Amino acid sequence: MFERIAELAIRRSRLVLIVAIVATAVMGAVGAGAFTKLLGGGFDDPASQSTRARDLIDKRFGGETNLVLLVRTADGRIADGRVDAPAAERNGRALVAELKSEKTLANVVSYWDTRSTELRSKDGREAMVLAHVKGDPTQQQKNAEKLLDHFGGTYKDALTVRAGGVAAVGNDMSTQVVKDLELAELIAIPLTLVLLLFVFGSAVAALLPLAIAVIAILGSFAELSLLADVTSVSNTATNLTTALGLGLGIDYGLLMISRFREQLATGASVDDAVRRTVHTAGRTVAFSAATVAAALAALLVFPQYFLRSFGFAGVGVVAIAAVSALFVMPPLLVVLGHRVNSGRMPWMKAASAANDTKAVNSASAAKAVSSASDTRAVNSASAVNSASSTDSADSTARVSVWARLARTSMRRPALTALPVLVVLLAAASPLLGIVFGTPDERVLPKDAESRQVSATLRSDFTGSDDSALQIVFGQAVDKGPLGSYAQRLSQLKGVVRVETSTGTYADGQASAAGPGSANLGRPDGQRISVTSSLTPRSDAAQDLVGAVRDLAPPAGTHPLVGGTDAELVDTRHSIGGQLPLAIGLVVLTTFILLFLFTGSVVQPLRALLLNAITLVATLGVMTWIFQDGHLSSLLGFTAQPMEMSMTVLMFCIVFGLSMDYEVFVTSRIKELHDQGEDTESAVVNGLGHTGRIVTAAACLLAVSFFAFGTAKLSFMQMFGLGSGLAILIDAVAIRGVLVPAAMRLLGGSAWYAPGFLRRFHDRFGLSEGEPASGPDLDREPVASQR
Repeated sequence: MFERIAELAIRRSRLVLIVAIVATAVMGAVGAGAFTKLLGGGFDDPASQSTRARDLIDKRFGGETNLVLLVRTADGRIADGRVDAPAAERNGRALVAELKSEKTLANVVSYWDTRSTELRSKDGREAMVLAHVKGDPTQQQKNAEKLLDHFGGTYKDALTVRAGGVAAVGNDMSTQVVKDLELAELIAIPLTLVLLLFVFGSAVAALLPLAIAVIAILGSFAELSLLADVTSVSNTATNLTTALGLGLGIDYGLLMISRFREQLATGASVDDAVRRTVHTAGRTVAFSAATVAAALAALLVFPQYFLRSFGFAGVGVVAIAAVSALFVMPPLLVVLGHRVNSGRMPWMKAASAANDTKAVNSASAAKAVSSASDTRAVNSASAVNSASSTDSADSTARVSVWARLARTSMRRPALTALPVLVVLLAAASPLLGIVFGTPDERVLPKDAESRQVSATLRSDFTGSDDSALQIVFGQAVDKGPLGSYAQRLSQLKGVVRVETSTGTYADGQASAAGPGSANLGRPDGQRISVTSSLTPRSDAAQDLVGAVRDLAPPAGTHPLVGGTDAELVDTRHSIGGQLPLAIGLVVLTTFILLFLFTGSVVQPLRALLLNAITLVATLGVMTWIFQDGHLSSLLGFTAQPMEMSMTVLMFCIVFGLSMDYEVFVTSRIKELHDQGEDTESAVVNGLGHTGRIVTAAACLLAVSFFAFGTAKLSFMQMFGLGSGLAILIDAVAIRGVLVPAAMRLLGGSAWYAPGFLRRFHDRFGLSEGEPASGPDLDREPVASQR
């Protein structure tokens, strides 16, 4: 396969590039439509009880409350500042009348309609207006934005209106995500370009990986656009597409270009350098992409389309980046040839001149002390050295650092590995106290309006209807059994009141039904609202969900329990239930791929164990920071439980990228081992060749993720900082220290496989092989081969 790819690139390079340009243009045109098709939300399991309850309420009762307007008298406009004052009530009723006329709103209820004390603040200076914003999550966001633009702020110079609730929080989150992404890209892209120039030392070589990244990103947008026509796809998937497309495009481009330049430096022709690059680096890219895609494909087992969308985007961007690196990069290298080193940076020119001078001096010295025949040999070697360019010399100097580190780790495996293991396991220790949650207003900055409104509702009002549990029956319920059930609900710990179509209940006692309670009953269904004094999303609030669901309902009925706390309980159950399957699939597919790659059953186990260490260390540090609150003042976030969806996403991405670098390193080690080197020599020389590439790739990718550390949304900060940290831990601590130490301890058994599996690998595994044509590119070239 790789022979055919190489020959296609050599013989039809310009045709392949023309096809690639046309395909990229088409993908860009198709992908441009993705942004109008993708949806918001997607955090809930469609089959969960809370989601079914919400759907039934939307269908039969006009929807749950998802918008809370907090209305206060404007300073100095009304004498006593109370919402019961005639001027305040007059303007309040006018505001409510306008809200009821809005086609995008339903179930508008206010203090001035109901005179319910629960809708008035304890000091009487603020009142609530409750409403349901219509539409799916994306439409709700758009509708909420228009409504808040119109009604937010000052109303008729008499009232001030601030918005809270799920719809307002979602609107603030969406607005903040856009700002965070713009800032992250503004930081990451220029830094990445500067680092590429530093790594490659030439402008042409630095721009090539960006071409692969652009193709991967546009292709993935086209994929998401097509998928959105047949299934639900979250709009946040575009964030991963951009970050991962940029990172993997650079990773794969860096590997291919580095190997190509390495071959040119040995004196190989351009065509032979391309053949060898595709056979070695191309094979590595293919297996690396397969392992990363396998990790991200595990996200497809989750029912939440938020997570599934990241699976779609991740697998797509990995596949397109790999295909681009295999089919577009080789023709580019054929066309450019030695011009891949064009546009050298000033420091590289100076270093190259110094290297050439050394080569000339070496040749002159050889002439003085050697016979004529020896002199010709020395001149030949010197000429090759001169042609190698500083890149090669500089790279050798840097590579030797990794070779020395690998040699030290292998000579004293316990002495070098034990301190690293102790530090990483200590970093993982906060996982013992990890608690999972879902995003709420606390992920927003403290000055966000919807967050401030939520805080006011908790502190200044007696229970918040915004966070009330919603119980819905899909059939009519007799008045007697309904009242009895409501009384028992009102006696549960933490419940402030229970509202039904037949009355309002508190502490087991019934009171007169408020004017708004009639909306809770229909001939084909009943609805109950359970308001508590418990902190939303707290353990006590989640316990209340369980207590309500465990309470025996009226005979012959099967109520559904929904609301924000119920959604949290269901989300944790849904993701937790699928997590073992996702982890099992990741482990199984990774093991199979690495076995096919290496022919060993020990290497996959060693890779899985070391990657697990990277994962637990990273998640431990993130728990210490974002859940326990360390560095909260520096980073500007509020400590809260770990956001479950983002933690699962980070797990899959970190695992996949760790395997990316695993394949980079193991491929070179296996290549040298297959050529006859013993395990220790193969590891030392393999890391010597790949250490700089892995480090450069890790730094470039980490920059893309660390840029998200500037975000104002805490879960975006966690995702960026966690992914960036994991990449650096893996590239330095795992690849530099623990891999050589583990290989030394394993010795010859590192390549063990039972006989039947060895025979299977010999038949079906993808093994390293030489190109079908061309010279032996591993041997020392002679002058004529230049």
